[in-house]
Amino acid sequence: MSQAPRVLLADIGGTNARFALADTGEASPLLVDSMQGFAVADFQSLADAAQHYLQQPDIREQADDVRHGVFAVAGRVDGDEARITNHPWVISLSRTRNALGFEDIRLVNDFAAQAMAIPMLKRDDVVAIGSAQWQPDAQPLPRTYAILGPGTGLGVGGLILRDGQRHALETEGGHVDFAPGTPQEIEILRRLSAQYGRVSIERLICGPGLVNLHRALCEIAGEDPGQLQPPDVTRRAQEGDIRAQQAIDVFCAVFGAIAGDLVLTLGAWDGVFLTGGLVPRLLPSLQHSGFRQRFEHKGRFSATMAGIPTMAIMHPLPGLLGAAGIAVEAFGPAKN
Repeated sequence: MSQAPRVLLADIGGTNARFALADTGEASPLLVDSMQGFAVADFQSLADAAQHYLQQPDIREQADDVRHGVFAVAGRVDGDEARITNHPWVISLSRTRNALGFEDIRLVNDFAAQAMAIPMLKRDDVVAIGSAQWQPDAQPLPRTYAILGPGTGLGVGGLILRDGQRHALETEGGHVDFAPGTPQEIEILRRLSAQYGRVSIERLICGPGLVNLHRALCEIAGEDPGQLQPPDVTRRAQEGDIRAQQAIDVFCAVFGAIAGDLVLTLGAWDGVFLTGGLVPRLLPSLQHSGFRQRFEHKGRFSATMAGIPTMAIMHPLPGLLGAAGIAVEAFGPAKN
């Protein structure tokens, strides 16, 4: 076992809290076997959930000397505080540090951690959507990447690699305005606008967004969709339900348009990485839908967009993988 510091990692979303340990002296610092997940609704605070994890019999001995943490949270980090966008937790860095008895904690946006995972990904960790391919760099090169992913909400971030340094961009890009690209999407916007007022892209591209799309398409067709959850929509689509299939088709097309817009906004000419809980489940649909067409359909930049890879991340724990990378930079042997 390495004598380098071990660090507690957390990836906190609107639904699940995943914890693991990192050994900052290892080439692959994330200790995958230490990962455990819990429902955030079962705990009053991040500190409560972390203490529960650290008290697990198979974790307690491994974490005996842990005094540092890297916590990636699905919300904006503002100084000492972060608010989970799709859950009522308000996380105070100082109060969490004191509750755990830690020396130091790094609080980062979850998609900053996801972005930091990109240089740690292997070729087998990703699947291409479209013909443009990506290969991990053997040596650090100047790169600019975008990353986005639908889960409980829509996370958006970026990664800039310069002079051997990694710089993650923390954004709330999931809350920009939805811009429809077809007459059907204009009608969907009209109906969602009547319900929500302002319509962000997260109202369409996330788990609940898939339900919103299905409901809007049913209403346009004069049908009653009933009360559904995201798995119900994907299940119905697999069973051949026309409206559910339409919802997934629109989801994939809008997702592609948004991914292309992010490339243009960030100058992410080296690639886009798709992550989040829905991506593995919708992978066949993404590969055989209008995703790439709408991604590339950017007017005078269409030819450029055709050469930019869009990669679905299949690694099971990209948020924790990136948090482990942050832990090495913040608390690894070179810092001690």
